[in-house]
Amino acid sequence: MAEENTNVEEVTAETTAVETPEVNEAQANPEQFLKDFNWHNYEEGIDPVDDAKLDEFEKLVASNFVDTLDDQVVEGTVIHISDRDAIIDINAKSEGVISLNEFRYNPNLTIGDKVEVLIDVREDATGQLILSHRKARVIKAWDRVIAANETGEIVNGFVKCRTKGGMIVDVFGIEAFLPGSQIDVKPIRDYDQYVNKTMEFKVVKINHEFKNVVVSHKALIEADIEIQKKEIISQLEKGQVLEGVVKNITSYGVFMDLGGVDGLVHITDLSWSRINHPSEIVELDQKLNVVILDFDENKSRIQLGLKQLSKHPWDALGEEVKIGDEIEGKVVVIADYGAFIEVVEGVEGLIHVSEMSWSTHLRSAQDFVKVGDKIKAQILTLDREDRKMSLGIKQLSADPWTDITSKFPVASKHTGIVRNFTNFGVFVELEEGIDGLIYISDLSWTKKVKHPSEFCAVGDNLEVVVLELDVEARKLSLGHKQTTDNPWDKYQTEFALNTKHTASIEEIVDKGATVKFNEDVIAFVPSRHLEKEDGNKLKKGEEAEFVIIEFNKEFKRVVASHTALFKAEEVKHVKAAVKKAASSAAEAKPTLGDANDALQALKDKMDGK
Repeated sequence: MAEENTNVEEVTAETTAVETPEVNEAQANPEQFLKDFNWHNYEEGIDPVDDAKLDEFEKLVASNFVDTLDDQVVEGTVIHISDRDAIIDINAKSEGVISLNEFRYNPNLTIGDKVEVLIDVREDATGQLILSHRKARVIKAWDRVIAANETGEIVNGFVKCRTKGGMIVDVFGIEAFLPGSQIDVKPIRDYDQYVNKTMEFKVVKINHEFKNVVVSHKALIEADIEIQKKEIISQLEKGQVLEGVVKNITSYGVFMDLGGVDGLVHITDLSWSRINHPSEIVELDQKLNVVILDFDENKSRIQLGLKQLSKHPWDALGEEVKIGDEIEGKVVVIADYGAFIEVVEGVEGLIHVSEMSWSTHLRSAQDFVKVGDKIKAQILTLDREDRKMSLGIKQLSADPWTDITSKFPVASKHTGIVRNFTNFGVFVELEEGIDGLIYISDLSWTKKVKHPSEFCAVGDNLEVVVLELDVEARKLSLGHKQTTDNPWDKYQTEFALNTKHTASIEEIVDKGATVKFNEDVIAFVPSRHLEKEDGNKLKKGEEAEFVIIEFNKEFKRVVASHTALFKAEEVKHVKAAVKKAASSAAEAKPTLGDANDALQALKDKMDGK
């Protein structure tokens, strides 16, 4: 019995001796113990473990492994990266798996990186934990975003895609909005160049109600620019030459970035030559040297110049250029009063419309030239001090009035073009530079013309006779009716006093009626001379025989009578009128010259002379 007890004590001592080093080893280095523990043999019952060891194991697990609760965010370490997943050690019973899609915002993820994770599924079929980095980031994200907004901390964000008006950026797992105007300080034309890039941002606005976050990359740039801007502004001086980059082009000028400070080059300060749009001179993102022309007190508005860096073309104009020279230039601007011709780059001369043609009838400059035309002209005036030059085109051709007497002598017939009307006549151009006037009284022998537009139209061809020529005053008097014989010379015989004609009453007028004998001769019949033999009066349209009782060639006046054909008293009156006219004609014979003078004076008065 004593021997048996001795053996039990020996076995117990041996067991204790065996157990103690393992327990001590587990307590001394629990992580290594757990790592080396054969879980498979234990689960299969191959390696039995007594209760003391199991208790000790549970204590080690409780003290060394995290509690894998679903809503708990823990920090893990990346221990392996495959093509699709990242293996994360969170110091739990097994490692966790996270899809690499959740790390798109961080393409530089490497083994050893610390990441925040949330347990999504405690164990899958293989016993691994399924973790979520995205969910963990969302839980922590709002606290970080709010803190970043309050402190102004710079955060990293991953640009996921474009959206209306800007971009969607992943910041701490939250989708934030990046407005297009907040991407850069300069206008952005291609948004796609920023997609799938990681950039630095500043949280500028948070809407807690709608869970919206707005970030800005421009704010970071502006902060740096503001420092540069203050430094540049403090050193600005008029006349200083700086290098700038074309930031924007408008119809009125070019905005230049001077390294954080913007300045404007007005279109008139881009080139000494005339330009229609600044894009003819510069292009976007082009580097240029510009000179500071002026700025306001705060130096916030800076006026720049480009053309001032080169010598003014007028100063470079050669001394050999002088009045009377023939030059060639390009039409750059047309106005109502003339056209501006660029002789050399930046040097312009004006051709007044009166110097474009020898014609005294002025027209628009557009009738002679158009923008872009290359023309030759003569220098008429040249003022280098005031930088003005006047030119002429007509001086390159002979003055048509030089040989006017040989080309258009008095009484010669010509065909001209109707150019203009006045109340008293018509201007007719015989050739370029030769205009003549037809007085209204010289348009027709027979028609009573109240205004020239009743007789002809502008642009019509009209036959004329030269009546008068004043070379010194450059005036030409023309006549149209003189191109044909005066029909009233013939009518004077045909419708002589006491001659009889048959016609119809055309119109009943005040104090009588009118009778149309032909296209030119319309006679007046007084009321008392309309009486017929039966005592009634002639009516409109009624045909009858008439006798001429008055004829005046100068005033184209004809008076007729029907009654005088059968009434003796009226016949007596007619005969007396005929006798009186014959007597007056006889008395006029010795003084025919005086009568002609009187008639000429009357004609001149009618002609407006």
